[in-house]
Amino acid sequence: MRKLKVYLDTSVISHLDQRDVPEKMKDTRLLWELFRRKRYEVYISDIVLSEIEKCKEEKLELLLEYMEQIDYQLIRTNEDTVALAEKFIDFGILRKKSFDDCQHIAAAILGGCDIIISWNFKHIVNIKTARGVKVITTLEGYKDLLIYPPSVLVEGDEEDGTSRDQ
Repeated sequence: MRKLKVYLDTSVISHLDQRDVPEKMKDTRLLWELFRRKRYEVYISDIVLSEIEKCKEEKLELLLEYMEQIDYQLIRTNEDTVALAEKFIDFGILRKKSFDDCQHIAAAILGGCDIIISWNFKHIVNIKTARGVKVITTLEGYKDLLIYPPSVLVEGDEEDGTSRDQ
């Protein structure tokens, strides 16, 4: 069976060390273990790397150590990414101030990902965005993109017995 192509937005990586939300951090670390075991094909974009670089030095070093633990494909954003991201704004799905979030979604679509995971419930993981993305992918002829929080992949991983309680 083909592995799911999973796009990580910056919030997922950031939550590897997010002590103020221990449950999200726990789920993210459980998911990271699945990535280390190559259960999924992992994708990030250069937008993610740019956003991570804005972290304070101590957190940046830790996140980069985590990134070294997994295999991932880098999606380079370009004018096609920008054009698709602008459609999310033009259609009123997100606002201009959320342009980086639009680019994450566009990069995932253009990268052929099956799912984008994010802890960003305000702009990415919500019904308005999911419906809007469905409209755009249908109109533009792209495959559907699922949008979920990381915990969905952790909870859904029953093949090897990994669970949230371990």
